[in-house]
Parts: sequence; C-alpha cells; structure tokens
Amino acid sequence: MNKARLRVENLKTHQQGPYSLEIKPGECVSLMGPSGSGKTLLLRAIADLDIHEGRILLEDTICEDMPAPQWRKKISLVPAESQWWQDTVGGHFDNRDCPYLEPLGFQQETLNWQISRLSSGEKQRLALARCLMNQPSVLLLDEPTASLDPKATRAVEQLIADYRKETGTAVIWVSHDAEQASRVGSRHYILTSSGLEETRDTVEH
Repeated sequence: MNKARLRVENLKTHQQGPYSLEIKPGECVSLMGPSGSGKTLLLRAIADLDIHEGRILLEDTICEDMPAPQWRKKISLVPAESQWWQDTVGGHFDNRDCPYLEPLGFQQETLNWQISRLSSGEKQRLALARCLMNQPSVLLLDEPTASLDPKATRAVEQLIADYRKETGTAVIWVSHDAEQASRVGSRHYILTSSGLEETRDTVEH
C-alpha cells in the first residue's frame, strides 16, 4: 500500500527555513510563493536530493534510516524540467504498458516515440506517468502543468485526484496559479522568508 504520512520537522536547506509540515495519506496540499522563494529547493530537500537539516519522516521512518534510492522512489519528485536519458519514451518505462498514458492523452504506441520529438508539454505529462509507475507514497509536483493548455491541465489534475484517492498517496503541488491551487489542494501554504504560512484563500496571493 502507498498510504503513509509525511512529516517535515524544522527542515533547513540552502540557508532557508526552518519549515515544518505534516501531510496525511491521500491529502493534497498546494504550495505557492514568489519566484526564487525556494519552493523547488524545499521539494528537493524533502526528496533527499539536496543537503538539509532537520527531520523528514515517512510514517515513523526517518529519511537517514532509508537508502537514498529507496527513499526517492517512495517520495518522488516530478521536476519542472524532467530528465531523459534513453532515446525512446519506452526506454524510461522498461517497455511496460503504462495505465497512465491514456488519461494524459497518449496511447501505448507513444512508448515507441523518440525523445527528440517531444514537446515540453509532452515531456511534462510523460514524466508524471513515469513517476506514477513507481507507485510513490508521496508525490512532489513542481509546477507540473506550467507548459500545458487548459485541456491537458485538467487531465493532469483529474489523474492526480483519482490516483491519490485510489492509492492514498500524499501530494505537495507547487503551482504559480492561485485558482489551480484552490482546485487541487485541501490545504494551502505560502512559502515566505520566515517559513511556511498556511492560508485559506490562495487567490488573495
């Protein structure tokens, strides 16, 4: 099962913080803040991709007590700009059928596409599908719809909503769009110089 609670306690990274946050299984929280405020750095620290202080726990397991590759599979970051190292899409999916392609507007034949033909929006959606194949317990989304049109954006929002309800995966969703943050999140945070500030109305920000 994917269900697990995420706890972030007095997290500091790149001389920013401290940040504290708790997310229940199946919950999605939105995260906003000015450009350069450190939203991406916070996600990277939670995924144990950057050096940090403080504690991060998945249920009762501390980050340091789990091998890094295993932690990053359980707490998966979908970055704003994804990395691709094989020539074809399927090379990143171990040539397995992916149930998340069709909801995102693709077909199984997409696995045969060359990476060089992909647009930035296609890369964003396929990076999300690739991440979900790992069945993460926590999903960290760094502006996953920034390059998408409204139809594709809604498809991503619906897939994430369905996925977390089915699996109990917790989600942190960084967005630059206050209306989107209101739609996808049950709780909302603003990243400020003093830490994480919970807010009820994202539109005001």
